[in-house]
Amino acid sequence: MSAVARFRSVVVDCPDPRELARFYARVGGGTPEDDDPDWVVLRVPGGPRLAFQRSPGHTPPEWPRADRNAQQFHLDFDAGSTWDEIDAAEERVLALGARVLDKEDDVKKDFRVYADPAGHPFCLCRIESG
Repeated sequence: MSAVARFRSVVVDCPDPRELARFYARVGGGTPEDDDPDWVVLRVPGGPRLAFQRSPGHTPPEWPRADRNAQQFHLDFDAGSTWDEIDAAEERVLALGARVLDKEDDVKKDFRVYADPAGHPFCLCRIESG
């Protein structure tokens, strides 16, 4: 089937686009293009273009709710193939301002869930080598 359009960006609403783009640049790489404080673009190496737009009065999603103010999307990051690598990545994202949302049964699920500084969920995923 032919596409109607070409994918461009994932856009994230947040109270401070520069701050959140810098957070994700530290997590996934890239350099934010932040000439406009209300719209910041981050080109993640080997990944999608992420854009962050100012949303006054932004209310972060409540995870894992489904009835109101639920998560609408989340970002997944490959953080390594061993739990030692995941632990090291976790330490780094927590130091950058993330907080843990869920790491129960992470060995069974192969991922851990965090909130970024604006409250959006994201995952550090363990990728099995082999």
